[in-house]
Amino acid sequence: MARVTVRQAIALLADEGLLSPQRGRGTFVTGIPGSRRRLRVETTLDDLVAMYSGDRPDHATLAEGVADPTLSETDGIKAPKYYYLRRVHSRTGERYCVISIYIDHRVFRRAQARFRRELALPVLTSLPGLEIASARQTLTISTADVDTSRLIGVPVNAPVGEVRRVLCGRDGTVIYLAEVTYRGDYIHLEMDLKP
Repeated sequence: MARVTVRQAIALLADEGLLSPQRGRGTFVTGIPGSRRRLRVETTLDDLVAMYSGDRPDHATLAEGVADPTLSETDGIKAPKYYYLRRVHSRTGERYCVISIYIDHRVFRRAQARFRRELALPVLTSLPGLEIASARQTLTISTADVDTSRLIGVPVNAPVGEVRRVLCGRDGTVIYLAEVTYRGDYIHLEMDLKP
């Protein structure tokens, strides 16, 4: 095999985080292929909640308090007040997303401790008597800015997936808004293209 081919292979594996070439010391294995659990970007609320149910990623809360989300006219009716949580989620020590969550304060008060301790979406959908009349999300492929790069451990301008989720109650009030930035190498979108 040609040296150029070997160098190219090592460079590709280093870019994927599997090898660490160190001048004068050698090349070291730093990762296991396929060991990263990918998150599916689900296309129904039930599937999304099922994906997170029973899942216990670590989350570090960066900020919390009362704050107003930016809503568009098509999102729904603005609640009188929202509770805001900004978190970084990780699994087995690997940070995979940063998320900003806005929850209708009336809903947040019903399970404050759980919202602070657990993943918000499964908590929200488990609240008795809370009806979610509409749920939608959008996925945009983008690049990591300086802040996101620092928080989830990717290079500046690395590919990321930006997901925006909006859930509304029966009266059209936005009860939950999440703006999530996932590492590009951690998400997987699969769609069933039914004829």
